Amino acid sequence: MAKRNVTVTMKDDYEYESVNPSGNKVSIDMYDPDKKQHQSPMDLVLSAVASCASVDAVLMMKKKRKTVSGFTVEAEGDRDEGIPAYYKNIHMKFILTSPDATEKEFAKVIKLAVDKYCSVSASLNAEITYSSEVKKEA
Repeated sequence: MAKRNVTVTMKDDYEYESVNPSGNKVSIDMYDPDKKQHQSPMDLVLSAVASCASVDAVLMMKKKRKTVSGFTVEAEGDRDEGIPAYYKNIHMKFILTSPDATEKEFAKVIKLAVDKYCSVSASLNAEITYSSEVKKEA
């Protein structure tokens, strides 16, 4: 089993920073849209699933010896009205710019990328465990 980890640290009430062991950082905030400077955790879920499937899709198209001139994913999540406001569904529109790819082969690649190879989409149903600890200030 391959383990991954990040450490998330509070910078301010609505600002956090996530750092992985390599030192790569992601800034996160929960501000209202008029003050927003970074993606929210729920934005990052959409970004993660879209980018994960994108990498797999592009590599598969190139393995098929197709030209990938451009690639974009428009991800939209429909959130529940209650708390927690989880994603009830996520729709991703994959747009490939290629002079030699067909709609049929691209649709097949996208299905494989999202349903079979994307670790993020598979993780959306992961079992989540947790623990807690309080550190006393000296």
